[in-house]
Amino acid sequence: MTELGARLKEARLSKGYSLDDLQEITKIQKRYLVAIEEGNYSIMPGSFYVRAFIKQYAEAVGLEIEELLEEFKQEIPNQPKEEVAQSISQSPTRRKLNSRSTSRLLETMPKIIVALFIIVILVAIWFLYQQKAKQPGEEEENNSEIEYQQQEPTPVEPVEEEEQPEETEQPVQEEPEQPTQTISSGTIDGETTTYELSGTDTMNIRIEVSGDTWVGIRDEAGSEQIEDRVYKAGEVVEFDATANAYARIRLGDSTVAKVFINDVELQYAQNITTQNIIITLQQEEQ
Repeated sequence: MTELGARLKEARLSKGYSLDDLQEITKIQKRYLVAIEEGNYSIMPGSFYVRAFIKQYAEAVGLEIEELLEEFKQEIPNQPKEEVAQSISQSPTRRKLNSRSTSRLLETMPKIIVALFIIVILVAIWFLYQQKAKQPGEEEENNSEIEYQQQEPTPVEPVEEEEQPEETEQPVQEEPEQPTQTISSGTIDGETTTYELSGTDTMNIRIEVSGDTWVGIRDEAGSEQIEDRVYKAGEVVEFDATANAYARIRLGDSTVAKVFINDVELQYAQNITTQNIIITLQQEEQ
């Protein structure tokens, strides 16, 4: 396995993707994905596909493509020079075609000019013939003028508005403010951020997924609360963690997943792709 293949495989495993998951995301055959991780580029259709497949692999697991290609450019085969030689060999033929088309245009240009000149003469003759064909003394149509009598508008007497009794404003009774929940800014420890939820006695978790990502929720003992797997765009994960007062959420790609606590979106304290989120419910003493 090459260093490039090891880097790609490590990123794939951190996302929680299997080779079958990656094949479904990138539409690249599984045997080519295995070949990329092992550095076995000989089974690829060509060097162009090697670079293209590596770019798709890196994009799917969240790596910077340009930096990756620059760092491991010695391991990636270059595109063959046959394509450049072929394009150079074809250039004289194109020049010949261009010269032939130009000469043909120059040959036909005088014919086009003569044809246009004849058309202009014919149009001028037809126009003069139409002018002579008109007989003098044509009767002109008399446009009858339609007189409109403007009627003066009937004056309208102003209507006196009746005075309405003034309404007495009733004092508005203010409703007592309901306690609102509070989510702490979070305590960071590596990939894990711990948030404290207070001001409420419920902890309903909803995760809205807009792209392929690994999602898992476990309790304080490490027991699986939902099915840990790769969720697709449009899926929604819901779980009521009130009874546990604790939830550990694992996100393979947090950029395509939004976490809501009691319908309030959680603002991530870390701007990283793969992260763990721990939420503890601080229940008030009665």
